[in-house]
Amino acid sequence: MEAELEKLSLIVSSYDIETLKKLGGVEGVASRLRVSLNIGVETSDVPSRQNVYGSNRYTEKPFKSFWTFLWEALRDITLIILMVCAVVSIGVGLTTEGWPKGTYDGLGILLSIFLVVVVTAISDYRQSLQFRDLDREKKKILIEVTRDGSRQKIPIYDLVVGDVVHLSIGDLVPADGIFLSGYSLLIDQSSMSGESVPISIHEGRPFLLSGTKVQDGSAKMLVTTVGMKTEWGKLMERLADGVEDETPLQVKLSGVAALIGKIGLAFALLTFMVLAVRFLVEKVLRHELKRWSSNDAMTLLNYFVTAVTIIVVAVPEGLPLAVTLSLAFAMKKLMDNKALVRHLSACETMGSATCICTDKTGTLTTNRMVVNKIWICEKTKKVETDARGDAIALNIPENELTLLLQAIFHNTGAEVVKNERGKKSILGTPTESAILEYGLLLGGDIDKQRRDCKLLKVEPFNSEKKKMSVLIALPGGNNRAFCKGAAEIVFKMCDRFIDLNGEIVHLTKYRTRYIMDVINEFTSEALRTLCLAYKDIEDGDEKDNIPDSGYTLIAVVGIKDPVRPGVRNAVKTCLAAGITVRMVTGDNIKTAKAIAKECGILTADGLAIEGPEFRNKTLDEMRHIIPRVQVIARSSPMDKLVLVDNLRGMFNEIVAVTGDGTNDAPALHEADIGFAMGIAGTEVAKESADIIVLDDNFSTIVNVAKWGRSVYINIQKFVQFQLTVCVVALMINFITACISGSAPFTAVQLLWVNLIMDTLGAIALATEPPHEGLMNRPPVGREVSLISMTMWRNIIGQSIFQLAILLVFSFTGKQILRLEGSDATILLNTFIFNTFVFCQVFNEINCRDMEKINVFRGIFGSWIFLGVITSSVVFQFIIVEFLGTFASTIPLSWELWLLSVLIGAASLLVAVILKLIPVEHKNTKHHDGYDLLPTGPELA
Repeated sequence: MEAELEKLSLIVSSYDIETLKKLGGVEGVASRLRVSLNIGVETSDVPSRQNVYGSNRYTEKPFKSFWTFLWEALRDITLIILMVCAVVSIGVGLTTEGWPKGTYDGLGILLSIFLVVVVTAISDYRQSLQFRDLDREKKKILIEVTRDGSRQKIPIYDLVVGDVVHLSIGDLVPADGIFLSGYSLLIDQSSMSGESVPISIHEGRPFLLSGTKVQDGSAKMLVTTVGMKTEWGKLMERLADGVEDETPLQVKLSGVAALIGKIGLAFALLTFMVLAVRFLVEKVLRHELKRWSSNDAMTLLNYFVTAVTIIVVAVPEGLPLAVTLSLAFAMKKLMDNKALVRHLSACETMGSATCICTDKTGTLTTNRMVVNKIWICEKTKKVETDARGDAIALNIPENELTLLLQAIFHNTGAEVVKNERGKKSILGTPTESAILEYGLLLGGDIDKQRRDCKLLKVEPFNSEKKKMSVLIALPGGNNRAFCKGAAEIVFKMCDRFIDLNGEIVHLTKYRTRYIMDVINEFTSEALRTLCLAYKDIEDGDEKDNIPDSGYTLIAVVGIKDPVRPGVRNAVKTCLAAGITVRMVTGDNIKTAKAIAKECGILTADGLAIEGPEFRNKTLDEMRHIIPRVQVIARSSPMDKLVLVDNLRGMFNEIVAVTGDGTNDAPALHEADIGFAMGIAGTEVAKESADIIVLDDNFSTIVNVAKWGRSVYINIQKFVQFQLTVCVVALMINFITACISGSAPFTAVQLLWVNLIMDTLGAIALATEPPHEGLMNRPPVGREVSLISMTMWRNIIGQSIFQLAILLVFSFTGKQILRLEGSDATILLNTFIFNTFVFCQVFNEINCRDMEKINVFRGIFGSWIFLGVITSSVVFQFIIVEFLGTFASTIPLSWELWLLSVLIGAASLLVAVILKLIPVEHKNTKHHDGYDLLPTGPELA
């Protein structure tokens, strides 16, 4: 069996048509695989086929364990230096002070390092778990197969050798296989061969390779190889998994972190030099320069440990961590809200989006289409159903009804399928399904129609032609062509129509105008309007070709697709947030305008334009009209691409684009953020997109914008918090070292502060959920500095307050607090350490809102933030009261605890005063001339 499978795999991969013919063609291969091409694989055979032929899965990169993350966290160079110093400290301590007292300082440092490493590893491990879950969601693809004699959708991983797969435009070929039947199948093999020209697949060239894309047409294929045995699987085996690039914000923050790290290194060296020089000067003054004891060595080692710890505190490794945490949190929440983020940077970029170019069908509307009106035999009839769901008789003459049903049942891309219980359902696009369902409601028998006539040729619908055509052989021997598509396109191909009496009559100018009025009436009611037409082909005409003209109009059909609930509010939210919404649709301009007005997109001074007119404009004309364009109707995918290019190039907009078709892939790729539709979208569109909207809903896109803004603002909050701690920690150590010759905080205390401000601070501030106020401010521009003037005001103000308090207590604390006795110094240092930590705890609360005075709004909705604050306070209490041996602290009285908390809480009052100080805002205008939204009390 293995040899047989290898042979089949080789035939397909080497395009060996001669060997295929020797095996009896595709029927011979099916026979060897023990499968019927009509019935497909039986569900009961699937497990055995997976055992014999393998499953349709690719080898994945091994997942990193928790211990790997722990090891990576331990490899931080500054922590390694601290561990070496801790071991030396234990060695020196044992010789000078003996066991166990000599080990306390060193063990304290080692325990602190262990705590930092474990918390960092747990944080990183949890993020990786989230990304793994999201990666699995990305790979969930459904494909259509024939199994047990019926057409059904299955996950791509459940595909087995012998399955009969149905392919249509935009699908990824899910495995290697052989073409069975189909029409106009064009395959893009660039992912395999690098060849950009699509390849036509037919009986003469029937081989299909996994990982290639269907560019046009439709077909059925027989699966011959799956998983790692396919050509794509072998290619994947040779390629290492790519690592996702850093997002723009991560790159920006890495630069900020490197700069702060260098400043911290300079301060650490200065602090060590000041302490060491003072120590040496004192020895010189005491004439002890030539007499060195182990205590002197221990003192110098402690100075060095303090300097290294300052570097640990100063290097803000929490900055890039905060971005990853915030993005991971946002991605998880968006997944719960029907948005699958494929690229991390998209979530972040969406927060700065200034424009959304959206499709209409399925995004602004429900995509649940039904035939609402029909014009046939010169009469407009509203489609109504009875209690059982059957169409109420429309009194269509029998001949015309037969012709209408032929046009519906033969010229369709949808299929009627039965499930295991025999219940009928329709598979296909919403438009195709609506028309086919209408044919069934009229009492038509699709199976009988298809038995009586033979399908000769199909030209599938695509977004360029906006029509679908078929050629069939009638029972009498003549051929008949049917055409269906956009009303104005198909109507131009007609020169006759069926009148009130069922007669075929020529279209005069008057009759043409009359039918155009009917089409306009349908479109003005926001109906998607299609024409159905036919042409009998006599012997002698180009009998085997589908004609482009000379058709007879059968009917005009109006399909209703209601606007989604909540879309109007979502559009309103976008406009309030400074995001322009533009609708780009293939629909008639009147239908497009009606829907755009209903959604609140088209305003009185807005412009609606047709695709052909738009694409023929000069660059100067485009520069003039694009700011006013709100609707592009009858657009092609190229129009969408031109719009995106010009919005980004001419106006420096940050553009989000929605797309569902294969031809939308260039626009999705070119835009700053590409949204593919999860339901209506093709696999090619999804592959080109940054975010997949799982429910195809415009409100979900607005939700992504809100979360994107939340990511940006959360990072700003954390940067403000971390820079304040950093500035205070560096300055207090340096100033006291210069003046008194000793640093106020020990290595263990600084490591605890580092844990609060880095990992715990990132977890608290980077995971704050968004609030509605975020959508009442303009988007953040591309070139805007991450650290705003408002942030600098808060950082400088809080730093001055904290430094003033801590320096006053450092030099006059004993007098202020009336501390006496042998433990007065350690008691004062413990109080200063405790006060410093509480200043950071309350400043963390301040950072929840950088501009508004009420920082407690929504705090009980952010349980992660409350958990981190509570944990920080509890651990601080344990460190001061019970871990003094390691942390160089002693228990404080309740009065000193209360004073520490009150001084920390005073930073809330300082924040209120700072927020009353006005900050200059540049007088910026939006690209279209409107002033940006005002700042003030109502600003989020």
